Amino acid sequence: MKVAILAGGLGTRLREETEYRPKPMVEIGGRPILWHIMKIYAAYGFTDFVICLGYKGDAIRDYFLSYETRNRDFTVTLGCGKIETHDGHSEDGWRVTLVQTGEKTMTGGRIKQIARYLDNETFMVTYGDGVADIDIRRLVALHARHGKLATVTAVRPLSRYGELSVQNGMVRVFQEKPQVRGGWINGGFFVFEPGVLEMIGGNDETLETGLLPRLADAGELAVYQHEGFWQCMDTYRETQLLNDMWIRGRAEWKIWS
Repeated sequence: MKVAILAGGLGTRLREETEYRPKPMVEIGGRPILWHIMKIYAAYGFTDFVICLGYKGDAIRDYFLSYETRNRDFTVTLGCGKIETHDGHSEDGWRVTLVQTGEKTMTGGRIKQIARYLDNETFMVTYGDGVADIDIRRLVALHARHGKLATVTAVRPLSRYGELSVQNGMVRVFQEKPQVRGGWINGGFFVFEPGVLEMIGGNDETLETGLLPRLADAGELAVYQHEGFWQCMDTYRETQLLNDMWIRGRAEWKIWS
């Protein structure tokens, strides 16, 4: 099953980083968040990726074109340019298709544009800026069990603030950045049947205001409720949070060995 990753947005709320590179290339622990997302899928055996490029997409192209020499020892013969790579890396066998889908194309339009690479089969989609300790196999199994055109993963995000439990003028419980136990939100990590491609309009259609509401109205949108860790990277503060978690060895989304 192919995994499409939406990696073409402008990332305007993270301008400190995205002025120079696309948001999926912003690093967590020395690796682009895009790599972290791909490792989550690969941990469950899903290693056939289609990356939807847009804003500063060449940075992502260059990253994968030089991946072997970035991550292996190699010998180069000067003059003829022959390169011999040595040893291996844990991403051996990944298949990555890079598709330029336009700088101003919306999320729905990007998926429509990659239809020819999806082989008319069930496929997965996620955003290029969110990580989770999600069990992808359980997500896929739930989608198959419900038999709907689409499944969305619902999550409860971390709070931006610490939470205090106060009693008789004293703090009884202090919890830093707890997971919110309120309503569910769209966490990405979708599974789609190929039939949804016919429901998407043009390049200006978003998943969030176009395809997904139509699927819900038609009774064709199942939900996988993920109770575990989930965190997006919309702001510089969230980038710092994820980096801090990685440095302290508390990266809950790191489900691979």
